[in-house]
Amino acid sequence: MGGRTVSDIGAPRPRLYAEAVRGRSVLVAGLGRSGMAAADGLLECDARVLVVDDSDTEANREKAQILRTLGAEVRLGAGSTAELPEGIELVVASPGLRPSTPLLAAAEAAGVPIWSEIELAWQVSAAPLPAPERTPWLAVTGTNGKTTTVEMCAAMLTAAGNRVALVGNVGRPVMEALLDTDVRYDVFVVELSSFQLHYSHSLQLHSAAVLNLAPDHLEWHASLEEYAADKASIYQRVTHSCVYNVDDPVTERMVEEADVTEGARAIGFTLGTPGMSMLGVVDDLLVDRAFIEQRKTSALELAEVGEVQPNAPHNIANALAAAALARSFGVPATAVRDGLRALELGGHRIQTVATGDGVTWVDDSKATNPAAAATSMLAFDPIVWIAGGQAKGTSFDELLPRVADRLRGAVLLGVDRELVRDALSRHAPDVPVIVIDNPETGAMTEAVAAAAELAGPGDTVLLAPGCASLDMFRSYGARGDAFADAVRAHLGDDPDRSTEDDEPDQH
Repeated sequence: MGGRTVSDIGAPRPRLYAEAVRGRSVLVAGLGRSGMAAADGLLECDARVLVVDDSDTEANREKAQILRTLGAEVRLGAGSTAELPEGIELVVASPGLRPSTPLLAAAEAAGVPIWSEIELAWQVSAAPLPAPERTPWLAVTGTNGKTTTVEMCAAMLTAAGNRVALVGNVGRPVMEALLDTDVRYDVFVVELSSFQLHYSHSLQLHSAAVLNLAPDHLEWHASLEEYAADKASIYQRVTHSCVYNVDDPVTERMVEEADVTEGARAIGFTLGTPGMSMLGVVDDLLVDRAFIEQRKTSALELAEVGEVQPNAPHNIANALAAAALARSFGVPATAVRDGLRALELGGHRIQTVATGDGVTWVDDSKATNPAAAATSMLAFDPIVWIAGGQAKGTSFDELLPRVADRLRGAVLLGVDRELVRDALSRHAPDVPVIVIDNPETGAMTEAVAAAAELAGPGDTVLLAPGCASLDMFRSYGARGDAFADAVRAHLGDDPDRSTEDDEPDQH
């Protein structure tokens, strides 16, 4: 579950800068991993802590026991988050709670500050120190590619000999890393979602990147404009480099409109030949024309394009963004190359599961919105597409005209399967569609069998759902595992597949 166990209580702890929260009555809304870390850090800073969560599970009761031992009050069960208790001076919100949640709406109306766990971590790690003395944070946001990019950046920094904390939306809370007793980090690499940025207002990052912007999470944000504004806030107060996507002009406009620290630079990345102050691609090489003295006339080789795996165009863009952040921190060019060579990405990202009967089966369960599905689908032709799940308020009307001529067929499942079918009927009416109405996780076995009926030699069956997974699965990883298991069962567990897929993916 992350964080401390009962046996850890009493162990030496690092010093936090507690003045922002000492003595305040703080409500932590949500007892997930970030909520647990936030409560732990608040107690370390001598705040008065109340934790609430509507879910009274065994795991939450376990965490509640630890927090009560440390001095927190914990309320579990239905209705725990229904209202704002009297006397609360600060709320730390779980990223899963929408601003319209009654507790958060009440705090907003009462003028009670609402922070993310990210904001709390920044406040207690940095408040009394001038920026040059703080442990630097390099941060990444964007609709797609965040996790891959921070993993690449961390690998590059590690290759240069830095002690790196890989934290944020990637899985480990920042506060949890701050409370580590056995290491002092040189740099934090932070993945930030729009949810986390929504309630973060004072970050002063060393460097930050917005990878791209496409409609997503419109069930959480009031509008696409609000979603974009939350993403753009990552650039505010940046001290060194604002990294943007040359091929996604909205990210450049975000940099132009940001109130950055004097001297901060705009650094572009592109799959084409880079201009000055950019990183890009020349003759199958990743090159840097931003962090070299001769950037007006020359470029520095960082790595070969072939050293980026998987070698899809959008992943090469991720590598360039990661390199820009790492280079902004001063790593040598060799560390970019060595980091890419050493990196082992998590599963479910354009991962070939198996080949059999001339058909290639590819798992890109990480493609949880239409824009991510598009980047995956454009890498293959022809395709039998497995899609569906929770659409999160997004539309497939922009995706399908781009990929319709690649589709051999489509298999749809999940709660918003009809939304995808309607879009297919508008933009690809001749493509055969099979709809799986089974709402249980076993539907994936039916989907694989249906895809096999549609696919022929030379085709790729691609799981790129364009939707979130939680309507049927506990995570996109569980969905990808179900796909891989169903494929192998369908092929008799004896396909011609790559050896790295013989073991379950770790995610």
